[in-house]
Amino acid sequence: MPEILFGGAAGGGKSDALLMAALQYVHVPGYAALLLRRTYPDLALPGAIMDRAHEWLQGTDAQWHEKEKTWVFPSGATLTFGYLDGPRDHFRYQGAEFQFIGFDELTQFKEQQYLYLHSRLRRLAELDVPIRMRAASNPGDIGHEWVKARFVVSTDPSRMFVPATLDDNPYLDRETYIESLQKLDPVTREQLLAGNWDVRLVPGMFFRREWFEIVDRAPVCDLVVRYWDFAGSKPTSSRKDPDWTVGLLLGYKPPYFYVLDVVRMQESPGTVEARVIQTAEIDGRAVPVIIEQEPGSSSLYLINSLIDQLPGYAVTGVPSTGSKQTRAKPVSSAVEHGKVKIVRGEWNREFLAELEYFPEGAHDDQVDALSGAHTALVDLWKLLAMPADDVVTYDDAISISPV
Repeated sequence: MPEILFGGAAGGGKSDALLMAALQYVHVPGYAALLLRRTYPDLALPGAIMDRAHEWLQGTDAQWHEKEKTWVFPSGATLTFGYLDGPRDHFRYQGAEFQFIGFDELTQFKEQQYLYLHSRLRRLAELDVPIRMRAASNPGDIGHEWVKARFVVSTDPSRMFVPATLDDNPYLDRETYIESLQKLDPVTREQLLAGNWDVRLVPGMFFRREWFEIVDRAPVCDLVVRYWDFAGSKPTSSRKDPDWTVGLLLGYKPPYFYVLDVVRMQESPGTVEARVIQTAEIDGRAVPVIIEQEPGSSSLYLINSLIDQLPGYAVTGVPSTGSKQTRAKPVSSAVEHGKVKIVRGEWNREFLAELEYFPEGAHDDQVDALSGAHTALVDLWKLLAMPADDVVTYDDAISISPV
């Protein structure tokens, strides 16, 4: 079979199966195999596929060549490890020749990268090994739709999809692993625990109003940040309901987060800037002002302007990375497990409605602000909890980027 995907639930032994398939013909002179991950850290982490190969092969007659990230076997066969991090990294293998190529976590790759590597599958006429493209993956991530279309629902006889389940790996501590997966957001949990390729992002999948406890007042929090998402603009005749600018005040009193206040407006840039300054003065100098830094000079100009107009305040811009859904997953998990409370206020109704309908609702600006504030608080807490020997100034501590 030219193409096979072993995919579905996490913990099914997919990486082991991929490594075994790559090693199947290393006794044949001239055989060459390539195993790929999306980034080098993914490849080299303890327990990842390259580390696993070292566990299996060290002490054998195979020789490891660190610079080339290649195992060379007594037959002369090779097993090489690589990654495709940049948009043109697949061209790094231009001119190379492999009889086996394996993608670990295929949904992390773009379809263009996968298709291009097919051109590297070839062999000499006298080389008696099959040409194979193999992949292992969980559902989800950027490549979910194309991988599902190519393997899971495809009727092409040259491709095969082999579902993976937890039952495929009898050596896994199932109880502990399932307990860990229960802490994930609902969408990711269904993908990794059940191997569900059909789970959809529907209203209520990320947030449900019954997951929030509404309290009359919050305790004195150990840390508080005000996070601003500058997505808004004034309504016009052609766009009667544009995005909103949102400033969300989030506090942390371990183990709970408290949504203390939400400021929301559809106004001109000048009005927005004035409101941000006024809100910072109300919050006080002890509350960092963290602003989502969009690409382009206008966002940086606004951040610098606020820094100038708020002397003595901790004002910083942080770039957002990943999709809105990806950024919402950590706080979604915290909310589901009862770790996020809301202080009663007039803004509660609109806030809960937007969160409950995310990602299918008309707006998601309050979701973005909550995700950003949660990430900023978690990162800030980690920095300030560093050992006393590791000196971290307050300005250093708030100059953080979301994970």
